[in-house]
Amino acid sequence: DKIEVISNLLPKVEVLIIGGGMANTFVAAQGHNVGTSLVEADKFELARELIARAKETNTNLLLPVDFVVADAFSETANHKVVDATAIEEGWMALDIGPKSRELFAEALAPMKMIVWNGPMGVFEMEVFAGGTNAVAKAVAEANATTIVGGGDSVAAIEKSGLSHKISHISTGGGASLEYLEGKVLPGIAALQEA
Repeated sequence: DKIEVISNLLPKVEVLIIGGGMANTFVAAQGHNVGTSLVEADKFELARELIARAKETNTNLLLPVDFVVADAFSETANHKVVDATAIEEGWMALDIGPKSRELFAEALAPMKMIVWNGPMGVFEMEVFAGGTNAVAKAVAEANATTIVGGGDSVAAIEKSGLSHKISHISTGGGASLEYLEGKVLPGIAALQEA
């Protein structure tokens, strides 16, 4: 579970960017309306704890400041950009908005190592792919060691045509998450013992 990975990463990173569906949970956990966006209500308390821990560890935890919302889960749905705290009933967040794309790109630019796991929105629908494409571009253009892990992230980076600019690509999303969570992977353990 990606939200569990955050707990392990907080004391180890300078900046942690949360987008995609997980961002909805963090926004809702802070008491904001997220309309009909998908959320993990059972993770609200954990999200609040992680926000507090980020402050304690001086980790810059970045959440979207705006979203592209739609009135249906469809490429042809009505859609618009709204502030992250202004999602109306009947609307759902399906991508990060232009201000968030800029904020995230600025945060990534000076980094020396970037690990990316998960798209910023429903990138399979072109109208909601802008956030993922913007982050893919920012990761590819960073003067950093870049690691992209997970099927959706790999698909997004390949779709953007920027995979040749990524240092390492892992197609094992579940394994990538387990490793980031601090779990021992049998294959890695065997190599370390060899």
